[in-house]
Amino acid sequence: MAEGGGGARRRAPALLEAARARYESLHISDDVFGESGPDSGGNPFYSTSAASHSSSAASSDDERERPGPPPPPPPGAPDAQEAEEDEAGAGWSATLRDRPPPRFEDTGGPTRKMPPSASAMDFFQLFVPDNVLKNMVVQTNMYAKKFQERFGSDGAWAEVTLTEMKAFLGYMISTSISHCESVLSIWSGGFYSNRSLALVMSQARFEKILKYFHVVAFRSSQTTHGLYKVQPFLDSLQNGFDSAFRPSQTQVLHEPLIDEDPVFIATCTERELRKRKKRKFSLWVRQCSSTGFIIQIYVHLKEGGGPDGLDALKNKPQLHSMVARSLCRNAAGKNYIIFTGPSITSLTLFEELEKQEIYCCGLLSPRKSDCTGLPPSMLSNPATPPARGQHRIKMKGNMSLICWYNKGPFRFLTNAYSPVQQGVIIKRKTGEIPCPLAVEAFAAHLSYICKYDDKYSKYFISHKPNKTWQQVFWFAISIAINNAYILYKMSDAYHVKRYVLEADGSSAGGLLEPLQRWDEFLFFRKEDRGT
Repeated sequence: MAEGGGGARRRAPALLEAARARYESLHISDDVFGESGPDSGGNPFYSTSAASHSSSAASSDDERERPGPPPPPPPGAPDAQEAEEDEAGAGWSATLRDRPPPRFEDTGGPTRKMPPSASAMDFFQLFVPDNVLKNMVVQTNMYAKKFQERFGSDGAWAEVTLTEMKAFLGYMISTSISHCESVLSIWSGGFYSNRSLALVMSQARFEKILKYFHVVAFRSSQTTHGLYKVQPFLDSLQNGFDSAFRPSQTQVLHEPLIDEDPVFIATCTERELRKRKKRKFSLWVRQCSSTGFIIQIYVHLKEGGGPDGLDALKNKPQLHSMVARSLCRNAAGKNYIIFTGPSITSLTLFEELEKQEIYCCGLLSPRKSDCTGLPPSMLSNPATPPARGQHRIKMKGNMSLICWYNKGPFRFLTNAYSPVQQGVIIKRKTGEIPCPLAVEAFAAHLSYICKYDDKYSKYFISHKPNKTWQQVFWFAISIAINNAYILYKMSDAYHVKRYVLEADGSSAGGLLEPLQRWDEFLFFRKEDRGT
């Protein structure tokens, strides 16, 4: 037994690295996990210490693919001059011209001013108001009635009330604080037990509500979408996001870290990992890069092995482009600047979005990106690596393709930043490295988002149901809570009462009475301790 436990501990670092590898699509180094010094400036291109498992050099896929001098060209292949002429014929030129940035005059932030006396529940109910909770009560009772008509009466069941529904949600949200996957641990008497919470509702009553809980009880005759049981809630949540917050000009499209808490992954056993069922959907977001507010959610459901399934989505950049189009459908005409990872970045998509006055800046990978229409000379690596900070740029219309070197090549495609304007990457030890402005902007904004996800993914609801629609529902509730917390920190209420998470998780005020004070139960955050 001891040997098995030691094996689990030895596997923990590898499992944690696997969780971190989910950031690979953004090419972010280990600095986002707090290993860089105070002068790092939150930049993902900083290399870490010599003992680090990942540096800016190691994080470059292109550098790992570079075994040495390129092989001689095959017979009949065009020489460099012919290739240059072909690229010029396609519109790509090394002659650069300045261009103004997209004009943006909107003021981002909350759309309404909340009073200093506003509670945490007031912010949460900007997205999940009482009428939505009452609908959950109605649908749950309808489902319980229909279930019992078909399978026999349940004498222990009584119709759920709004107060009980709030307490039920409160119990589920408690798993985001305790990081315990089974909410039933509250009544277990073990490490995760909490007598104060257990007295509010019996375990038997909680299990009955969990058994019959529904957002939409029955499928309508016109419904064909696989997420029909949760789609009305997602639509209502999206309307709440749109009406409560105006994003800044710079935003990011990405797949957030939502289902592997690094702490759990590093400590769980191999048996626990096998028990975790693979998600049958992919969740993508459009996120404000200046605040972390998630503006829009897109859920891609695996509905079989067809071309639109999740497996195809992970391997085909054109399907990632479909995700990007869906996330940007409400952004047209606003001159937003969207940052993307290599799986989304493509010339065709960026040109299509530019016609809608949506501008982009994306990291490009010859392996992961759709490189159709891009000049081949910018996608190949030279035999002799250039010096750190050097770059090559080619331009076509407003589109710039940048190849910048920092112990390895990083390629960017952008129509949002001028190719002639210069920026700088600040190295922790060696000082400043010159770079095009687009590289600096990408580094700053993507690093903020990764740090946001690393911090707030620890507060996602840990309950893992088997039903796909329930998984989507609890992830959406977690996103709503984090968005509400962002609005709370931007309001006057934050300066009146700052919610904190106590060391033992039990003495915070709202945990004692989740029925009466569920509002204070939602927003305990470690980063506010002592402030």
